[in-house]
Amino acid sequence: MKPVERTPAQTATTLAELVCSNSLRSANPMNAVGLLKIELQRLGSLVIGAAHATRVPAGDALAVDREQFSTLIDQKINSHPLIERVQGRIDALPTEAQGLAIIATGPLTTDLLAADIVKLTGNERMYFYDAIAPVVAGDSIDREVAYAASRYDKGNGDDYLNCPLNEAQYRAFVNELCGAEYMPLHSFEEPRYFQGCLPVEVMAHSGPDTLRYGTMKPVGLHHPVTGARAFAVVQLRKEDKDGQAYNLVGFQTKMTHPEQRRVFRMLPGLEAAEFLRLGAIHRNTYLDSPALLDDRMRLVRAPHLRFAGQITGVEGYVESTAHGLLVGLLLARELTGLSVVLPPATCALGALAGHVLGHSRLPGRPHEPQNIHWGLFPPPPTGTKKRNTKDVRL
Repeated sequence: MKPVERTPAQTATTLAELVCSNSLRSANPMNAVGLLKIELQRLGSLVIGAAHATRVPAGDALAVDREQFSTLIDQKINSHPLIERVQGRIDALPTEAQGLAIIATGPLTTDLLAADIVKLTGNERMYFYDAIAPVVAGDSIDREVAYAASRYDKGNGDDYLNCPLNEAQYRAFVNELCGAEYMPLHSFEEPRYFQGCLPVEVMAHSGPDTLRYGTMKPVGLHHPVTGARAFAVVQLRKEDKDGQAYNLVGFQTKMTHPEQRRVFRMLPGLEAAEFLRLGAIHRNTYLDSPALLDDRMRLVRAPHLRFAGQITGVEGYVESTAHGLLVGLLLARELTGLSVVLPPATCALGALAGHVLGHSRLPGRPHEPQNIHWGLFPPPPTGTKKRNTKDVRL
């Protein structure tokens, strides 16, 4: 829309304005997002190329001079002989008669366009303030402490891992949780939380025993060996079929990332936890992509429309860039008569596409935004030692 109209988050005239951090996170290929960057660079990504051209020192992170970064991309787009840039607000999705289109919008989608997307897709959950709980690597959980059990033996009886706390551990945890540092909402955000999905710190501040009678209630959970019931319990739920990643159930949070690592590692069994995703609460706009999109990222009920980037349920600058490039490549191959197949799930781009399409999602679990992490990849071969898992994937 710029410069005709801006969202409340935008101030610059140029494209690719970074309104939050100027970091695109790690460039180390031993991290999933670092591997994704390498794949994007090999595919000729404009965004990653511009990031390297405007890079500023930031350790192993790929951070950029945000003004130079935005200006360079703006110049590349404006000078490209095959691109016509049209400035103005889009309030409705293109019709089939208007031709093919890729819809690449995000958290600050205008109300009219969002309403039209909801009308066409029936995706009533598309917009809300997202409350995301942390996810930890399954092999970083201390299984000598955490035990498998479901409340009242429901399901298979061992669907969850449980981290038990005694009273002293619980009181210390709640004390640190209430005194932690939190990320403030941006000036353009207004908190609209679901009552059933409140930030864990909001619940903790309402009373010292609130969590023990809610998110951390031990009722119906007994240790399978000792039969004892803990004072409080944190339940961990599988994020994928192979148990490579576990979600801290009910622990959506607005704590800063360093504080999340510090406070959540106080929990028994999570002292050495490797965090694949950290908690967050922010405005989000995304589709139930596994139910709505096909493997070319086309809307099933309106195949002339493709959706790309953050609206599909990917999280982060790099992931949105990657998915946008993938959708463009798939459409280009289709238009030129080449075979149209997704990248293999063993590469970062394929793993990200698999997340959007729900390939590794457990039945009954809702589609949620995700950053790229190793838990989205197929598990390494049986018998692979933990220290070698990333080498095997590379």
